[in-house]
Amino acid sequence: MRVLHHHELSASARLLRLVMSERDLIFLPKIEKPWQRNEEFLRLNPAGDVPVLTTEDGVALCGAITIAEYLEETETAKPMIWGTPVERAEIRRLTDWFEGKFMREVGSPLLSERFTKRFVEDGQPSSVVIRTALANLHIHLDYIDWLAEQDNWLAGKQISLADLAAAAHLSVLDYFGDINWDRHEEARTWYAKIKSRPAFRDLLADQIPGFAAAPHYSNLDF
Repeated sequence: MRVLHHHELSASARLLRLVMSERDLIFLPKIEKPWQRNEEFLRLNPAGDVPVLTTEDGVALCGAITIAEYLEETETAKPMIWGTPVERAEIRRLTDWFEGKFMREVGSPLLSERFTKRFVEDGQPSSVVIRTALANLHIHLDYIDWLAEQDNWLAGKQISLADLAAAAHLSVLDYFGDINWDRHEEARTWYAKIKSRPAFRDLLADQIPGFAAAPHYSNLDF
């Protein structure tokens, strides 16, 4: 059986959990704590990052986009990168936006300040870093508002890898309670639609010991 090595607050790992659930792929989830530098896990991925997917043949695949592309090439049901070459390029562009730009400007700083410093490093969060990341968050949400106004989903008329990437990253921040959804109605409507999908149920059940989710996190109606 496939094994997906992940951590509950890794947005990239959440992306893979959504991809595999949307495509009805059976896998065994295994939680890793990358900061512990476990030797067995490092043999799978020397970079020490999640997600890592080990196949039935024991091959270790590393990185959310790499694994998603691998699944596009090896699985035929419910593709997440679809359409014409131009449409497929747009899905990849938006996926890279959230896995790259959004993560750098918003996700990684907030994860570090909200979780890593508190539970891993025993440090003090920086209010300056948090304010900057939250300001960046609203800029990104403005862009999601605009994308959501254009069509049914962020990259077109059907759900794609771009939607799953955006939702995975926002779901971590929603766990923290960092999103003011009232300021972003189009993004809220889009997120409510994807949040209600069966593939999202596993994410909504996540609970980090000692770090409770925001009260509305698992509420489908916010």
